[in-house]
Amino acid sequence: MSSAPEEVAPTPFTEIAQVDSPPTGSMGSKGPDPAQPRHPGFYRWLTYLVLFPLFFVATAVFGSISLMASLLDGTGRVQHSIAQAWAGVVLRVALSPVRVLGAENFQCDRAAVYVSNHLSYMDTPVVLNKLPFQFRILARHNLFKIPFIGWYLQRSGQIPVDSTSLRSTLASLNRGVKALQAGMPLVIFPEGGRALDGHLHDFLSGPAYMAIRAQVPIVPMALIGTYQLMPMHTYHLTPRPLRLVVGAPISTAGYTSKTAGALTRRIRDTIVEMYLQHTGIGQEPSSEVGSTAPKQL
Repeated sequence: MSSAPEEVAPTPFTEIAQVDSPPTGSMGSKGPDPAQPRHPGFYRWLTYLVLFPLFFVATAVFGSISLMASLLDGTGRVQHSIAQAWAGVVLRVALSPVRVLGAENFQCDRAAVYVSNHLSYMDTPVVLNKLPFQFRILARHNLFKIPFIGWYLQRSGQIPVDSTSLRSTLASLNRGVKALQAGMPLVIFPEGGRALDGHLHDFLSGPAYMAIRAQVPIVPMALIGTYQLMPMHTYHLTPRPLRLVVGAPISTAGYTSKTAGALTRRIRDTIVEMYLQHTGIGQEPSSEVGSTAPKQL
């Protein structure tokens, strides 16, 4: 796994499942080839002078409310509701409405692992605002040590992941399994970080491993438009309509931890297919994934 540190988003509602550093490149053929974002000067100055100030004000207000609410609610449910409201405000500030396709595939009556491609910091507000139920994330354990962000993660019941060794990684994965068995859905970006080039990179097998162990379905999701809205290492917005495509749940029946790699390939191919179906751009999905060992989270 890469050792380069992932950037921390300037918000108390930190990146969903930023368990590992972003991959330095695709292992195998690249996934969908996104249209390159364009940043007219008008949007650049609109972002610096209007949108980002509003974004930081909203984050400060909702973050403070969330921390205060955590003193009264130890379950994380109130904090999650506050995060959903924050995400809705952020999307309005970004002038980027979101259309959800396939909402009937949400498993609102049971736990599931929701897996999505990861293109931008703006993926987090989209998922937070549009998934109509409580869920938890997996986040790197060192994020829990950062003031405010760490307090939010700990008090809202998120799951720390320590991937410094196989033993600690397995312990982290098993915490996720217990959350699923207790009925709490998980949301994970299995690429391990945002895609620098906008391509779909190879998936880590941790989400498949947890879903198999807990015997819950995996729901594939494709985010479309967030890369063009705000690519990695870009600090201004290009407002545009966004889409969240929710695929049919994939059963984990018949899979074991030894075949987590096969399930991971199936999930990735499904997300690529959904992306291509709704954009009409890209390349054929890769048949390559990394090791199927559970340490690939």
